[in-house]
Amino acid sequence: MVNTVSQPGATTVLVVEDEPAIAQAIVHRLSAEGWRVESVGDGHAGVAAASRLQPDVVVLDVMLPGIDGLEVCRQIQAERPVPVLMLTARDDETDMLVGLGVGADDYMTKPFSMRELVARTKVLLRRTERAARAAEMAAAHLPEPPMVVGDVTIDRAQRRVVRADAEVHLTPTEFDLLLTLASAPRTVLTREKLLADVWDWVDASGTRTVDSHIKALRRKLGADLIRTVHGVGYAFEPADGTADPAGATSP
Repeated sequence: MVNTVSQPGATTVLVVEDEPAIAQAIVHRLSAEGWRVESVGDGHAGVAAASRLQPDVVVLDVMLPGIDGLEVCRQIQAERPVPVLMLTARDDETDMLVGLGVGADDYMTKPFSMRELVARTKVLLRRTERAARAAEMAAAHLPEPPMVVGDVTIDRAQRRVVRADAEVHLTPTEFDLLLTLASAPRTVLTREKLLADVWDWVDASGTRTVDSHIKALRRKLGADLIRTVHGVGYAFEPADGTADPAGATSP
């Protein structure tokens, strides 16, 4: 199954979804944004289409014939990093964490609203644009200095994170979430504020997205760095007594 709505020179979105009715609805709604949208219906076709199209963002179902969405995500990211929004029919946090672990940037549980799908896709595209601008500034020798908070160094220009001299590989969403938390060390940020600041999304129904990304960050950086304030949100707790969110110090 291949559905294509072409907008020459436009942002390219690849949809990998095996349910024809859902795929067609997604293609119709995203193409209304002026994007070029192509849809395929199985995992192998998804990998091939990603290689051929070099899309700006991928909307990827987890349950697919051929190879599943997790393996599709792994193979796509191995060839070329690209923002991936995963769709899952099961409201299972373990599945969500596995998806984030293979390189997905965000996820949505079926059924979902098309309005929210568009909003989250736009967030991923804006994040890519910000990263490209940061790379341009770095190339022009105008990078922002690294942020050092405790034993964590966050290089905003190169979007790299180091803890205790070891580099930690984060997805773009995880990087933005960590940067938001570390910019206000020891300050409790509500789930709603994190959702608005990182995802540009103000619907409280998405706060589980925040929780899952926090868990993914803890798995990569250590559970001691982010404190849960039950019923409120999260706070970044530096490993020692130093914190320089202004970001001018060296590790």
